[in-house]
Amino acid sequence: MTSIYEIPVTKSNGEETSLAEYKGKVMMIVNTASKCGFTPQFKELQGLYEEYEQEGLVVLGFPCDQFMNQEFDQQEEIIEFCQLNYGVSFPMFKKTDVKGKEAHPLFKFLTSEKKGLLVSDIKWNFTKFLVDRNGEVFDRYSPQTNPRKIEDDIKKLLNG
Repeated sequence: MTSIYEIPVTKSNGEETSLAEYKGKVMMIVNTASKCGFTPQFKELQGLYEEYEQEGLVVLGFPCDQFMNQEFDQQEEIIEFCQLNYGVSFPMFKKTDVKGKEAHPLFKFLTSEKKGLLVSDIKWNFTKFLVDRNGEVFDRYSPQTNPRKIEDDIKKLLNG
């Protein structure tokens, strides 16, 4: 695989696509969970999406249930929870493994491009990756990083 845009992904409605749909945009890719201490970050993620969507930002949410079963079993429950509680309108995808042997190719790619502190594996929900308009992984942010703290980097990539 030579490009992030070639990686196949499955939308929350089951439709197969690839990230080529977002070529030329700044992407913030996040592994999410509905029942996590970091779940309130959906509010900031949605806010950033609304503020910068017209300038070319897209937030992409990938629900994950690999960390203490903090995600609903059914895809419909995940989407309903995100929309009702946080007004999420950014693209959400099918529940995805982000670590281990069954890790989705997207997260294998992201973690190979930007390793975390000490290890490359994703350690928890709401790990965030910022990808520039050319598909290059700009940076990786820990679950503890409030999405608003990434705003300066987002602006730099949108204007750069």
